[in-house]
Amino acid sequence: MQKRYHTDKPAPKAWLTVGLLFVIALLNYIDRTMITTMRGSIVDAIPMTDAQFGLLTAVFLWIYGFLSPLAGFMADRLGKSRVVLGSLFVWSAVTWLTAYATTFEQLLLTRALMGISEACYIPAALALIMDYHRGPTRSLATGIHMAGIMSGQSLGFLGGWIAEKHTWNTAFLLFGIFGVVYSLLLIFLLKEAPREKAPDTNEGNKIGFGKGLVYLFRQRSFILLVVFFALVSILTWLVVGWLPTYFKEQFGLSQTMAGVYSTAYVFTSAIAGVLLGGFLADRWGRRDPRGRIWVPAIGLCIAAPAIFLASYTTMLPIAVFCFITYTVTKSFSDANTMPILSMIIDRRYRATGYGILNCCGTLVGGVALYYGGFLRDTHIGLSTIYQFAALFIVLAAISLFLIRPKKELIEQ
Repeated sequence: MQKRYHTDKPAPKAWLTVGLLFVIALLNYIDRTMITTMRGSIVDAIPMTDAQFGLLTAVFLWIYGFLSPLAGFMADRLGKSRVVLGSLFVWSAVTWLTAYATTFEQLLLTRALMGISEACYIPAALALIMDYHRGPTRSLATGIHMAGIMSGQSLGFLGGWIAEKHTWNTAFLLFGIFGVVYSLLLIFLLKEAPREKAPDTNEGNKIGFGKGLVYLFRQRSFILLVVFFALVSILTWLVVGWLPTYFKEQFGLSQTMAGVYSTAYVFTSAIAGVLLGGFLADRWGRRDPRGRIWVPAIGLCIAAPAIFLASYTTMLPIAVFCFITYTVTKSFSDANTMPILSMIIDRRYRATGYGILNCCGTLVGGVALYYGGFLRDTHIGLSTIYQFAALFIVLAAISLFLIRPKKELIEQ
């Protein structure tokens, strides 16, 4: 008879924590996405080239990426909830400050500062969810949190709409104020997960950054997970950064409608993807822990041809359908990356490990965004760029198939 894994159910506090983090994730990604949907309004107010506009998101990603491993280590060492709260407060202040930028250099500086604040969030938040959810809800809990990210992306069209109705600064001012109020509320609600009694309490305190890096990169499966994450991130950020522009130019849509198609339609479908991917992985994972690996790997095998066809067709309905298919199936990976990481590395280094994933993923994503603008300046279209990038999704799926979980870590 096949063994079932993770039969214990999480406490209500575990689900409350996911809900609280959902809102922070939503805020983080509204900020990231809405700047792309208000591109026309920003460029009208602050003239810049396509390469410079791509640099706005690229510099955010580079700083976010470089600091992610250290930020993850801080969460492992100092406490996940503390790092999350600090990140949200700084995010709110920087978002508010962005509203007062009047030059390209000032706007670039605020995006760099935003990279510092957001670097601390994702590793700490996902590690906190892993601490609370050790049973059959691990992937679904992660998926719900990631749905907050997708919700923020899907609401990114509000940036373009608000910019057209008022000014591009208005949205940043409003979200910055909301973030400050919410961070004050979380001081009383967001707490660390109850700790399990470890067999060696002294060992649990021996957490060093250098020691952690050595441990992580000695794991073959961790290296494969880093490769997977980086490859997926190339296309992910090309879609996030340039899809509104692609819809506007390819199909002659207005700034608002291009934002609606690329965020409200395409990114909303990612919510279904992370929830479905989390549900399927939890169901499969009860009987075989590799189910959490197979679900996202199979999803990527569907996503690759979908993105190729989406960028090849000249018919808007087909393009939208294919981009939605890509987004749903690619999102299986978002719901399961941290659960997979938890099966291959020691729990003491989960946030640090995810920080390294973020580092590699965002650095290559930033390069992809910048060179997306650079290639456009040399008259290479986004269709060609997306078609070539689909190959990276195939390679990412292969990397996932090669990962092997450790039996002794599955129950942690």
